[in-house]
Amino acid sequence: MPEKKPINGFSKLNKQEKLEVVASYFEDSENALAELQTFWHNDPKKQKLFDEFSENTITNFFFPFGVAPNMLINGKKYMVPMVIEESSVVAAASSSAKFWADKGGFHAKIISTEKIGQVHFIWKGTPEKLKTHMPAIKKKLINGAKDITFRMEERGGGVLDIELIDMTYELENYYQLKATFETKDSMRANFINSSLEEFSSLLKSYFTENNDFVNGEKDCMVIMSILSNYTPNCLVEAFVECDIDELEQPGIDMNPEAFAWKFDKAVKIANVDTFRATTHNKGIFNGIDSVALATGNDFRAIEACGHTYAARSGKYRSLTKVSIKDGKFKYTLRIPLALGTVGGLTTLHPMAKRSLELLGNPNAEELMMIVAVTGLANNFGAIKSLVTKGIQQGHMKMHLFNILNHYDATEEEKKKAVVYFEDKKVSFQKISEFIKDFRS
Repeated sequence: MPEKKPINGFSKLNKQEKLEVVASYFEDSENALAELQTFWHNDPKKQKLFDEFSENTITNFFFPFGVAPNMLINGKKYMVPMVIEESSVVAAASSSAKFWADKGGFHAKIISTEKIGQVHFIWKGTPEKLKTHMPAIKKKLINGAKDITFRMEERGGGVLDIELIDMTYELENYYQLKATFETKDSMRANFINSSLEEFSSLLKSYFTENNDFVNGEKDCMVIMSILSNYTPNCLVEAFVECDIDELEQPGIDMNPEAFAWKFDKAVKIANVDTFRATTHNKGIFNGIDSVALATGNDFRAIEACGHTYAARSGKYRSLTKVSIKDGKFKYTLRIPLALGTVGGLTTLHPMAKRSLELLGNPNAEELMMIVAVTGLANNFGAIKSLVTKGIQQGHMKMHLFNILNHYDATEEEKKKAVVYFEDKKVSFQKISEFIKDFRS
């Protein structure tokens, strides 16, 4: 295929023109064009809605929408929507939901719901003078931004505090205003960023208008104003607990005490070994991300925040902990989750709206608890498998159909394969041999 020249003005092309340009990059361009169009929604209005979510949209990319039923949280049952391409994740969450259903289910509570934004600026005066003026600066900023914040204040939210952070020990003349916000049921990134940009404008005017500042002190240079996705004070805790003897598992050749001991050691390993902690926490985010996607929340921001929180001690560690005391087993996840149930895709995406409806239209705090529990459920299921029968037996069984589809298996071959591998280990090699033998 000849090398393609750079495309000028691609964003100005209409959708069909963009599609044709993209299709030309494939060797079978006509087939590629037709295939890309097959993923368009058959309702033109809905397709237009999807197109306008992003930029340079040419088609849709489908992910499975599954559910984990009977998730008991604080005494209430939920049908939890999960958008993910890995079937073992939904299976692990569902299995954990079933395991804990007769042991009191999952428990969750909100610790705090603060979100953070920062105005980063350079100021060449003395720190003492800036600190002296900080109460007046704070008052000017909060009062001056009322046209932006008053609606949020009417809903019980708004600006909670503005704090001066001296960062000159890290970077010459560098300071920041650290603002904390309560945004109620919305993540409200736009609200926070708009408030911060107003703060930056008011901050500069404070320096220029105040006679106490002279010469270079008046030259406050704002570098940027932006929310932080690290929200350590937007915290939720989820946990399960039971008597150790209730951990008995049919079909597992391990008594409850041995299971609890191994489970505890597996989590402690994730707390001291970064390599294991990374995979351990990924198992938590398997559940969290899938519900975040289903409800139209920003899973990238959630991941960034969670991983930063896991490294807050200076070393990346497990987000969960185990307590075994007085014959009781308790497994806990504490994690920052900044989520919304109104605004953005949660309001616009039809499936996000259905997901929230499926959950009973929770507010942001209830959704935080549901999401945290799903993360804990998925992680518990993974650790339970790891310390008993191993991860691959169940994991590869879940991928049986994916591998069969890789070999273009017919419906008859799939039915025979399910029966054949019922008591056997699943692998690409063994499925390849099965297909070869069956077809011959």
